[in-house]
Amino acid sequence: MKKILTIVLALSVFAFSSCDDFLDKAPTNSGDASTAIQTARDAEVVMNGIMDGLLSSSYLGRNMFLYADTKGGDMTIKAQGRGSDALYVFNHHQNSGSYSGFWSTGYNLILQINNLLENIEAIEATGGDGVENFDDYKAQALTLRAMLYFDLVRIYGECYDEDKSAWGVPDITTVLDASARELRATVEQNYARIVSDLTTAEGLFTDHDARNGFVSYYANKALQARVYLYMEDYDKALAAAQEVIGGPYELYENDEWVASWSTQFGSESIFELIVLDTENDLGTGSLGGYYARAGDFGSVLGYFMASDYFLSKDGIDEKRGLGEDPTDIRWGIMTYDEISETRMGCCYKYLGGVDQPGDGKASASAVNIKVIRLSEMYLIAAEAALLKPTSDPQAAADYLNEIRKRSPGLTPATASTINLDMILNERSKELYCEGHRFFDLMRCDKSITYNDEIAQLTPPTRSKTIDRSFFRTILPISQDEINANPDIAAQQNPEY
Repeated sequence: MKKILTIVLALSVFAFSSCDDFLDKAPTNSGDASTAIQTARDAEVVMNGIMDGLLSSSYLGRNMFLYADTKGGDMTIKAQGRGSDALYVFNHHQNSGSYSGFWSTGYNLILQINNLLENIEAIEATGGDGVENFDDYKAQALTLRAMLYFDLVRIYGECYDEDKSAWGVPDITTVLDASARELRATVEQNYARIVSDLTTAEGLFTDHDARNGFVSYYANKALQARVYLYMEDYDKALAAAQEVIGGPYELYENDEWVASWSTQFGSESIFELIVLDTENDLGTGSLGGYYARAGDFGSVLGYFMASDYFLSKDGIDEKRGLGEDPTDIRWGIMTYDEISETRMGCCYKYLGGVDQPGDGKASASAVNIKVIRLSEMYLIAAEAALLKPTSDPQAAADYLNEIRKRSPGLTPATASTINLDMILNERSKELYCEGHRFFDLMRCDKSITYNDEIAQLTPPTRSKTIDRSFFRTILPISQDEINANPDIAAQQNPEY
């Protein structure tokens, strides 16, 4: 990690000294990261810089979504060589295709968060009546650190229920010297850190209001619901999801759902990142561009589209995905792909809709990133209610039906018909292109079959059907990282 830590230490100083580009204001002592924060206003400026950093194309600005969407079997490609198809074919090696941006971007942001927390701790240690209240900034920082570690351990570590003693990612909670060579913690240790950060942060939020563009108390609880679901602590997952469901949010009616994608901070948005027209990686490099039809959005090549399995063409698979119901309102965000004008394989959530309205900004691709939506909480509640030690299938069916009603042609679930596959299928439909499918199938120990026939692929880097025993379902530590920190070579993921 020596190389990355050297880079991120420099970047953190730069971030603190260049936040005026984001807010047109500079923090106190912005040239020195160790003393950059003296006031609550300084902490606010730094937090704005961190929020902007989350939108890196190597993280929530694009690749985190692509990683889970393209690997989950609901998507396919028309042809290789158009961009990031290495994700689809699992062409990952420690020397190439390692997608090391997840690691470097993640630890850059963690460093900035740790620096913020250490500065606040030093100020608070001075005591006195004049010390400002930094609790809310600590709550936001801890919640974001938990989210970053959760995403990193999902990418680089085994599933929690598979092998808790397997290597996760380095657990760093302090600002380290550039020469530090941190080693990997276990998956279990990573999850303990994640839960500790989330539960500590929960009590520090100064209000329980919804917040546009920033982490809120309810975003924290929603992340808890996600994390506990992955840990198979279903009672806690259900309790957290229920609290969010009872919060200041409302599900869209069927006639509102499609238009919600051209709306900023709608009634379902729990955590939404603001994308400005001035952001990098808009246009053909944007998340919306990667899911658009070839030639329909500027010079975009048409990178990814729905698989036959998601569209459930006759003779391909039993009806599932949107193909279960031609009246499903979620077809309204889909448009035809380059295969034919009747194959509705392109998702335009991140262009605001099929007419590319965006969400009120000059660029159609400058659409805010909806990281957590209320509908996910209903789906978590359904799964947790069904699988908790004292199963409650009626409650599970009730929660599921609140989302399933978006498919008017389907019979509602009942206590006797509901099962995990039904819930996972609804997650597939509702959260399509939102970065969940691959992780859902891995944590539930399901196999994934890929629709390689469209591109006439027989990829040498994976088989047509995989499960989580396949070593490339987690990424390698990149060779550059090993060169900088030789000690971590002994902790490389198996078979790389």
